[in-house]
Amino acid sequence: MIKTVTLNAAVDKTYYLDAFLPESVNRAAEVYAVPGGKGLNAARVVHALGGRTQATGIVGGSNGQFIRTGLDAAGIAHDFAETEGESRLCLNFISRETNASTEVLEPGPTIGEAELAQVALKVTDGLTDSDIVILSGSLPKGAPAETYGKLIALIRQSGARAFLDTSGAALVHGLEATPFFIKPNKDEAEALLGISVRDEHEVAATVRHWMAAGIACPIVTLGASGSIAGFGGTCYRVHAPRIEAVNTVGCGDSFVAGMAVAMRGGMPIREALRFATAVGAANALTRHAGEVYESDVLRLTEQVEVTELS
Repeated sequence: MIKTVTLNAAVDKTYYLDAFLPESVNRAAEVYAVPGGKGLNAARVVHALGGRTQATGIVGGSNGQFIRTGLDAAGIAHDFAETEGESRLCLNFISRETNASTEVLEPGPTIGEAELAQVALKVTDGLTDSDIVILSGSLPKGAPAETYGKLIALIRQSGARAFLDTSGAALVHGLEATPFFIKPNKDEAEALLGISVRDEHEVAATVRHWMAAGIACPIVTLGASGSIAGFGGTCYRVHAPRIEAVNTVGCGDSFVAGMAVAMRGGMPIREALRFATAVGAANALTRHAGEVYESDVLRLTEQVEVTELS
């Protein structure tokens, strides 16, 4: 089982425009709405890749009902805590002319200790030592910065592996609980360690630092060029395939889902990195976040290069 946790779930609404004109009236040529938030993007990808998944987190109001209904329609199991507030709406405006994307993200509801206690029970329910829990995205208003750290401690007590994909204070405090997997980008890595990372050797040193601190699989992403990953005391340079991106929203979530599926299935680390990188790239070939096709993943996997760093 791969569980995903989305504490600030959303309805992701995408507007496709012939051209996006600031300070002007824009008319949408097409509108697409789907259950959203980083964890739900990951859940859709796990499901598309044939993995068994369950989505949990916090939802509320009519948007919360839309999220549940959408997951039901997609065949994705879910078990959410309920809040009295309204789940947020996240808007993405995409220009067909340039493929440029402009996002507007609502803050979402304020939650309290009762909702967080419900989530903790749902996250840990039925976990075994072969399971993976993906904790993704921003924390909702009212959730302490230590929230992910507390959940990671509970996940580790169950023997399961915690994958953490967040930023800022939530990531800082989450790291203190030693998750199994993290994937900050280069800028986030610099902010976390308070240093300037000038080249790939220094990125690798950062990855080794986190491995020494007990994080089994730290990965620093480098945008379209790939990533530098660590596992088992070894660092790897991962070169992503060259593609013509259609929409990059959700690529990081897809990468995390790919790593979870690969590790849950026992893939060797090189194969897992190639697979996950291909999954992230496959998402960029589609119009919607958290959408991948097996044919794209298989083709792109052959184009990913993984080399060991000394």
